Amino acid sequence: MSVRADLDRHTQSLSALSPNGFFYALHIRFALPLIHHQTFPRAWTDHYTEEAYALRDPIIAWGFSTTGATRWSEIEIPDPFDILGQSQEHGMVYGLAVSCGPMQSRTIASSARADREFTDAEISAFQKIVEDMHTVTQPPENLTPAQIEALKLIAEGHRHAAAAAELNISESALKARLTSARQRLLARTTAEAIQRARDYRLL
Repeated sequence: MSVRADLDRHTQSLSALSPNGFFYALHIRFALPLIHHQTFPRAWTDHYTEEAYALRDPIIAWGFSTTGATRWSEIEIPDPFDILGQSQEHGMVYGLAVSCGPMQSRTIASSARADREFTDAEISAFQKIVEDMHTVTQPPENLTPAQIEALKLIAEGHRHAAAAAELNISESALKARLTSARQRLLARTTAEAIQRARDYRLL
């Protein structure tokens, strides 16, 4: 099974455990995650984004201050903007949070429901899935010289034909190198692969 297929399977499992939505941010580096996904109510996410709550969210603050799993109601970090209180208006009354990985590549995830607190078993199941996702999406420490050459030329603005000519290879061979680089970096597009390679100091 490919990493992307494995990630999709895990995402579906998280959805089944999250009646009122969830989010995950995998391998947060330089303030940005390698991969992120969320299914909270649209009205809430729009409001959350407009108010820049990610910078003030006690769940995010908790995730960067420790590792493990907890219920929202057990987080003791101050919430002066009443973010958790406001989320209740959108059916996100009870929640859990999970944090794992080193500080320089932290993964944070959260889940919500409206009817009751999450059980210990549900929290453990959610935590295990998130930890598995963190492991399978570990960013690469290097790329092959061929992948680096291909990405660099595209990053410099060369079209496929010109980049292939520069490397003295066929255009299909260049595309194969770019595809392997995207797969290695878990990127959907070449532009995303280039950005991730730069973020990870691989280019």
